[in-house]
Amino acid sequence: MTLSKTQSSFYRRLYVAHLVDAGIASVPAIVKATGMPRRTAQDTLGALAELDIVCAFEKAKGERHNIGVYVIRDWGPIDPNWVAVHADRLREVLGYPLRP
Repeated sequence: MTLSKTQSSFYRRLYVAHLVDAGIASVPAIVKATGMPRRTAQDTLGALAELDIVCAFEKAKGERHNIGVYVIRDWGPIDPNWVAVHADRLREVLGYPLRP
């Protein structure tokens, strides 16, 4: 299946939101799970707001630097159950590896 840039961007955002919701919730963890470049992972997290998905960074208590995790506070118009059911398909069409 060949994806358009619009489709791949949309699917990538859905898949990253799914990963965050599943506890793969830091930039290094997302990079490890997908193989995407760090900057792409950061940009994708920031772009979730364009889908009205509210994703917030929670700094770990007692840490001096930006150490923490992202959390999905609101999925907006997206059905997280649909995304969870179709996560493997999204992963496959995006060319990401199987999660351990």
